[in-house]
Amino acid sequence: MDNLDLDVLKTALAWTEAGRRATLGTVVRTWGSAPRPIGAMMAIRDDGQVIGSVSGGCIEDDLIAQVKDGKLAAKLPESVRYGVAADQARQFGLPCGGTVEMVLEPLTPLSDIRGLLADLEAHKIVKRTLDLETAITRRADAVGADVLSFDGKTLVTIHGPRYRLLIVGAGQLSKYLATMAIPLDYQVTVCDPRDEYQEQWSDLPQVTMSKEMPDDLVIAMNLDRNSALVALTHDPKLDDLALMEALKSPAFYVGALGSKANNDKRRTRLLDFDVSIDEIKKLRGPVGLDIGAKTPSEIAISILAEMTATKRGVTMTRSKSEALASEVSAAGCVA
Repeated sequence: MDNLDLDVLKTALAWTEAGRRATLGTVVRTWGSAPRPIGAMMAIRDDGQVIGSVSGGCIEDDLIAQVKDGKLAAKLPESVRYGVAADQARQFGLPCGGTVEMVLEPLTPLSDIRGLLADLEAHKIVKRTLDLETAITRRADAVGADVLSFDGKTLVTIHGPRYRLLIVGAGQLSKYLATMAIPLDYQVTVCDPRDEYQEQWSDLPQVTMSKEMPDDLVIAMNLDRNSALVALTHDPKLDDLALMEALKSPAFYVGALGSKANNDKRRTRLLDFDVSIDEIKKLRGPVGLDIGAKTPSEIAISILAEMTATKRGVTMTRSKSEALASEVSAAGCVA
């Protein structure tokens, strides 16, 4: 859940606690060139004030007017579609063929937004279920397979960080990377068994700190396709332990800091740890896009840029890691 979503929930709660009527809108389905993704949220106050967006401005005016006049979701949640017909798409400025379906929920004590925010502040990933016929909501811990779903009667939404980032090493670069990753919707864990690196993290309570050995933590976290790992210690005894397990996982991104020469040696070492050639090719090392980064903050930006491109399936101009991956020979050696 990104910062805007949290702002929507916090603002909606403040409105209701001040005695105002508020309606929460959530995008549940899109077709064609819809301007906002599934899960996008906005809140509408009884006087027409809003926070968030469900269409990038295309349909908000009509939606606000109908909610304000009590024509939509006056007492119970309901779903509404915009852009089903071509003339409606033109009227509301939706892209050609774009259709947005959303659920509108009038917020009441049954909505328990305060409880949801408390769970999110505790860094939980929450599955929230809304019964449209009764307006009753339930919360539970989400599991990896949980996704937003809507069957016409029940809306299930997932709240909390959608992606996980495990950083091995608690140095200065790691802190820049963690700080920048949090607003990008990552639940960040930093692993470093060395005591001397722990103290500087007290001002980042959103980050989970671990003193476990990196390979044990990678296994315990059960990295999935929404997970990324970046090894930044410069210590092969720690970095390689994490990498040899992470490369065997479905993690969408596995990277390691270091020069080309050091990563050449690393790839060769990993072959001795029962890591296959295909798995080694997944390694992004030297980590990050080659943007000429020098400072820790610039390097963190380059790493997050490459992570974002990988997550979105965007093929970038040949990066350092891609060039090195192609050098892994069929014989298991690095050219």
